[in-house]
Amino acid sequence: MARIHIHPLQAYRQARHTGQLQASPPAVLAGSFLVLILLGTALLSLPIAQRQPFGVFEALFTATSAVTVTGLMVVDPATDLSFFGQAVLLALVQIGGIGFVTFAIIATLTLGKRVSLKYQALALEAFNQTSVARIRQTAVTVLKFSLAIEGAAILILTLWWWRHDSLEHAFLLAGFHAVSAFNNAGMSLFPGSLAAFSGDPVTTFVVTGCIILGGLGFSVLADIHQKRSWAALAYYTRLMLIGTLCLNLVGFAVFWLIEARNPHTLGALPAASQGLAAWTQVVATRTAGFSSMDIGQLRDSTNFLLAGLMFIGGGSLSTASGIKLATFIVLLAVVRAYVLQRKEVVLMHRAIAPETIQKALALMMVSGMLVCLGIFLVSLFDEQPFIAVVVEVMSAFTTTGISHGLTDILSRPSQAVLILLMFVGRLGPLTLVYSLGTQRHSRVRYPETTLQIG
Repeated sequence: MARIHIHPLQAYRQARHTGQLQASPPAVLAGSFLVLILLGTALLSLPIAQRQPFGVFEALFTATSAVTVTGLMVVDPATDLSFFGQAVLLALVQIGGIGFVTFAIIATLTLGKRVSLKYQALALEAFNQTSVARIRQTAVTVLKFSLAIEGAAILILTLWWWRHDSLEHAFLLAGFHAVSAFNNAGMSLFPGSLAAFSGDPVTTFVVTGCIILGGLGFSVLADIHQKRSWAALAYYTRLMLIGTLCLNLVGFAVFWLIEARNPHTLGALPAASQGLAAWTQVVATRTAGFSSMDIGQLRDSTNFLLAGLMFIGGGSLSTASGIKLATFIVLLAVVRAYVLQRKEVVLMHRAIAPETIQKALALMMVSGMLVCLGIFLVSLFDEQPFIAVVVEVMSAFTTTGISHGLTDILSRPSQAVLILLMFVGRLGPLTLVYSLGTQRHSRVRYPETTLQIG
């Protein structure tokens, strides 16, 4: 389906003359998220949502973090928010994670209405799909898998935490953390996030399992559910499973190796607890914002590793952000092809289309430039340790939520930068660029030239 992009000013002029707003699907998607953020800000600003009073800006930051499933906080959800406020926060996470468009399509189908071509284009943009026929199936699949995985996690965690708590409180805690984990938000009601569960295998594997499943992508989960055979799985599904396994295992091994003798992190734990804490931290760093230790005590080399994992992120059509794992794999394949002096970029016996390579390179460049700009601005506004600023900015842009504890002590300008990075990171840098531009097809062909590179 060809995408028609209308400049915002042009859309405004058309709206004044016709009474109807014509905008590109990315712009509508961005507007939907913005409206949801503003609604969340209004609800969190109500006195009924607050245990400890805070201002509208703090409510805006919290709502943005929830809708973009980031997890960076300027308030403590456990102490500053009332039960109503926590419920609003969880609802924003659920809608922002599974997708505002998914709920809209489900509601439309429930009412028995046909999905219009305009909203089909919007769904294609949100789901990163090319087939209109699969929109309905994808939307229903997203909701079914989300509810099933979150329900199973809630049941297991409730029964496990019930041993040391009341059933009602255990259920509420399990519900909050299961939804937060699956949607890769990383928000926690426990002091120190998940640090207290470093020696708890059940909590560790349930939470990290939710994070991994949410970060794989719904198309991958649906393909696994339908095929149930490695040979029958789609090419993208096999690529994502292999890539996720390799990245998690390599990150886990390197993290454990670096931090094993750090007395402020893993060094003070028994060997088994070290492994569980390292696994939790690496899995959460790629897509969610939970922490199993004090992030501020990590070595600089470990922080650099975490920044790289955050930048890569999870899978397409998932609750994770970052440049996406498939993008990273394509870029590795491009480098490999260049080093081996091959004209075709081949990955798992398949040639990668030039358009895919171009999109991966563009996404890499746009994302890198935005992260560098964010680091520059925050460093300009606040004098803080550089590695901590890098992690904080990378965490905001990739909607991860890992923090050195800077977010609530940064100045308002720096916090405003983080809000913008969270918003852009959730929508996707290319989506934002597309929404602000107008697609033009030029019939003019220019002569080719060569440039000295490297």
